[in-house]
Amino acid sequence: MTAELVRGQNHPLPSTRLEVRVSAGSPVVAGAALADERGTVRGAEWIAHPGEPRLPGVEVPRRAATEHRLALDLDALPGEVHRVTVLLVLPRTSGSAAGFGAVAAPFVAVGEPGGAPIADFTLTGLDTESAVAVLEFYRRAGAWKVRAVGQGYDSGLAGMLADQGVSGADALAASIMAAAGPLVPAQPGPSADPSRSTAPATSSAESVTAAHARTVTGGRIDYAHPRRRVTAPAATAPPAATAPPGTPVPSAPPSGPAAPVAGDAPGDSLDERLYNQVWGMFEDLARCVAAYRGAVDFAESRREQELDGVLSDPRNRIGGAGDAARAEARAKHDELIARAREVLDRDLAQLAAESDVVEPALPAAFAGWDSPVWHAHRAPAGPPWALRLGDVHLPEAPELRVPLLVRLPLERGLWIDAGRSASAADGLLDGAELKHLALESALTHAVRLLAAYPAGEMAVHVIDPAGAGAASLAPLVGAGVLAGPPAVGAAGVTAVLDRLTQRVDLVQMALRAGAADALPPDLDPAGQLLVVNDFPHGFDDRAVTRLRYLADEGPSVGVHLLLVADQEEASAYGPLLAPFWRGLLRLTPLAGDHLADPWVRHVWTYEPPRVPRGSRVLEQVLATVARERRARGR
Repeated sequence: MTAELVRGQNHPLPSTRLEVRVSAGSPVVAGAALADERGTVRGAEWIAHPGEPRLPGVEVPRRAATEHRLALDLDALPGEVHRVTVLLVLPRTSGSAAGFGAVAAPFVAVGEPGGAPIADFTLTGLDTESAVAVLEFYRRAGAWKVRAVGQGYDSGLAGMLADQGVSGADALAASIMAAAGPLVPAQPGPSADPSRSTAPATSSAESVTAAHARTVTGGRIDYAHPRRRVTAPAATAPPAATAPPGTPVPSAPPSGPAAPVAGDAPGDSLDERLYNQVWGMFEDLARCVAAYRGAVDFAESRREQELDGVLSDPRNRIGGAGDAARAEARAKHDELIARAREVLDRDLAQLAAESDVVEPALPAAFAGWDSPVWHAHRAPAGPPWALRLGDVHLPEAPELRVPLLVRLPLERGLWIDAGRSASAADGLLDGAELKHLALESALTHAVRLLAAYPAGEMAVHVIDPAGAGAASLAPLVGAGVLAGPPAVGAAGVTAVLDRLTQRVDLVQMALRAGAADALPPDLDPAGQLLVVNDFPHGFDDRAVTRLRYLADEGPSVGVHLLLVADQEEASAYGPLLAPFWRGLLRLTPLAGDHLADPWVRHVWTYEPPRVPRGSRVLEQVLATVARERRARGR
């Protein structure tokens, strides 16, 4: 049975020799872009287009047409290629439509050469976009899959190529469109003969090192994490490019997903590999849930359209015809949702298996407080790669928790929200209890940060103007890991802020002047964490200005902010503090659906870090940190 894909949905491929058939309402130019495991198109030589229709494993049509056939042999792709994106471009001519929204929706079908379709995708929802990434073939756990993308570009082919990291995108786009020649009614692509292989083409791709895939406004959004490592499928036959003419090339047999392995992602260290793997899990979960929600929306929209079409005739509104139409529409609706749920459950099971392997392998900075790694904790030899701030999950899979990791050093301050807007559970607690829980949550983050750094390389300052957090702060004070006693009163607030502000100024001036050796000898080179409880109590206008300065400028020179505050209590400062709140990463002391994902519009439920009931792990970790600091004289 052919799978009807919606945006974001993926489907396994039973074969690696494929044919992509395109039917469009207006002549289009078809092409394919190859990308490495980071999602980077390394240059013009990695793009198959009418002027260069053949690359190893890929052949595309030479002309613009309303119908196309593209041939793919995924086993014949170079080893460094992990992704193939099928592109369609609407030529900009005086007689052509302004965008894909003005022509009949293109239809794309994927199948084996000369065989039945495997999956199809109708490209709807476009408007003025003149270029679109339609399908993506990608490796996942050693097997190939196809994903419906459907991401359009108002900026045309040049904007698409620029988003994929191709230099000289404007000139390359112009040459591709020129090579497509005049528009013709139809132009069949490569032969569908299954014995025909794509001809090899020689190309030299310059080796580059890419960072995270760039996000461009209006550009491609891809939730396949660019640094997830995948294992290439084992070769079961000579590649098509070396087979004698007329010799059929057997396809690799379909196989299930490979067993997950902890640290199976690119990176120079195990911590970096685990960090990349966890974020890959997060993005895989976001993508598969987005596909499921899209399928549900499509099923409901299709049911309403069918009912409207049938019931628009008054004769069908009563009697057996109307009942039959309703029953048929409901049956189709239920079938579509059941198929979408089956795909979602398959992907969730794979992610759950990966989580079961990854979670026990996480280092202390990434691990939950119930992990055995904390029982034998020792200060690391080097700075940590990232820090765990809690877990996140989605309502479709509440049992699948993904660690929320942030890179270190922190680029933004942390704000523990002690106000009523923190979560729905706040209504059961009074204001004092909420503030107490918020400070307790802040302390767990502070202790983890202390434990994650080598002994003595992170100093902690605490501002508690009214002394309201004395009981919660007692473990830090008792362990002797603070840079000084908690600051109380307006004078204490001013002293701490002045000292840290002066440090930021000195370090910034030294770095700008290239005179880092000229810093005062008594300046502590360690990172600095400022914990502020019950903001804005005890803060005058000058202190608020200093705090805003530290939040903006401190992270660049190793001064970080951890704020416990109720935003409503600071409303007297009006809009002056609006940029301040936006510059902080807001967390909550209780679980709440408040972490918004702007790309797929998910609202994630955040779970703060929990210390097991009755556990003394925080005290044990603090004692270890204090002991190692004393041993090093810090």
